Formats: sequence, structure tokens, C-alpha cells
Amino acid sequence: MPELPEVQTIVNDLINAGLQGAAITSAQVHWPRSVAGMSAAAFTRRLKGAVIGSIRRRAKYIVFDLGPDKVLLLHLRMSGRLRLTDSGTAADRHEHVCIAFADGRELRLHDTRKFARWHLASDEKILAALGPEPLSAEFTPARLRSMLAKKRMLKPLLLDQRVIAGLGNIYVDEALWEAGLHPCRKACTLSQGELKKLFAAIPRVLKRGLRNMGTTLGTGEANFLSVAGRRGDNRQQLRVFRRTGLPCPRCGAAIERIIVGQRSTHICPSCQQ
Repeated sequence: MPELPEVQTIVNDLINAGLQGAAITSAQVHWPRSVAGMSAAAFTRRLKGAVIGSIRRRAKYIVFDLGPDKVLLLHLRMSGRLRLTDSGTAADRHEHVCIAFADGRELRLHDTRKFARWHLASDEKILAALGPEPLSAEFTPARLRSMLAKKRMLKPLLLDQRVIAGLGNIYVDEALWEAGLHPCRKACTLSQGELKKLFAAIPRVLKRGLRNMGTTLGTGEANFLSVAGRRGDNRQQLRVFRRTGLPCPRCGAAIERIIVGQRSTHICPSCQQ
């Protein structure tokens, strides 16, 4: 579930906690499939002694720079979250990877559904195939126009990380509502005016999510929490997502839930015809 605002909130928490510059003393993998591309033994062996340089976000990945020829990536997928705690803290049965630091702290991956993945690589090939960041200077009206010049439905296209990096179900639904566009519209049919509205809507909903430190939708273990265990406040600012049956903030029509590209989707049937 974590999308751009949630992942960036986690990155900010890790930086504020002083994890940049921390030396890794050991790692434990309790669920081997949490590590992609190598064995759990190789992962723990190669991490030992590494020092975390910068921590950043690319799309929905958390990126730990470990040196000129080593990068550690984490994709939280549906239910992953991170916990930074003292080494003596009791372990949770859903904590599948634990990275220990020289200062006595541990970074633990908690993942109830076991979909999150760590990648330890010598380059950034995984990131190279991703589209532009929607809050960067690379994201321009011309770039968006080029990306949407396809006979694909709008929502599946916007969810494609090779097209725009970091968008997920929540913020695509919110951006399409802001722009007054139906998720099933063919992207190539948008007028210049509609493209302009969508170009403005995408960063607007993302910045709102960032200001509110992400979106937490419920109280279950799979819901988003920051590294500090803080819930995101953006749920109260959502216009359509998970608001089925409630009035549209713009016109008052009842919000509907439909399925688009096998994804649960929320629209105003009046504003988004």
C-alpha cells in the first residue's frame, strides 16, 4: 500500500533518526523470500560492515546508498513497514528481516503478508526502468502528454511505474477526481485542457499526502505506520478513495466503487463521466 507520500515519510523518519552514517554489524533473515536476487546467507554476509551513506526515495523504493558499488533497496509492497528499535526489544512474529547497527539499534522489517522485498545490488538497474518522479523537474506537461499518447485506460497507465514513478491506487483515484476524469478514459483522447488539469492534480494530491505524513486507512496490522509508529493523517483529506456512498465534496453525488484493471477504484459518477 505505501505510495510516494508514505515512502517519503518513512525516508524522512530514517534520516531524522540519524541512520545516515550508521555502521551495519549484522543482519538476520527470518523469512528468506524477503530477500530478492540472492540467498539470505549472501545477503547477511554482504551487509556486514557496510555503512549507510544517504537514504532517499525512488518511486516506491527506499534506497540506502552503501558505497560506490553497493545499494540496498526496499520495496514495502502491500503491508511492509519499518521499525527502528533498541536491540533488546522483544521481536514480533511478523518481523522477517533485522539489520543491527553499531550504536545498538536495529532496523526491522515488519510484514504481515510477506510481500516486501529487499534487494542488495552493485548498481541501480532496478531503478533505471522507472518513469519520472511526479514532483521533480523531469515531470513536465510535454512529458505527460507524451506518456499519455497511448490507447490505454487512464488509471492502469498512471499506475504503471514505468510511466510515472510513485503513484498507487489512492493517489491515482484522488488525482483523477481532482481533474474530473474517468479512470476508464483512453489516455490518448484527453484534450489539452484535460491534460493541463491532470498535470496540476497529480502533484497537488501528492503534496497533500506529504503534508499529512501519508494515508493510514484503518487500524489493522497491514495499514501504514511511520517508522516512529505514527499514523498518517491524510485519510481525512481524501475526496473519493474509500468513500463509497458518501457525497462528492464537489457536487454532492454519491461516490461509487468500480473495478478498473482489476483494481478497486472510486469515482464521482457525476464529476467523472
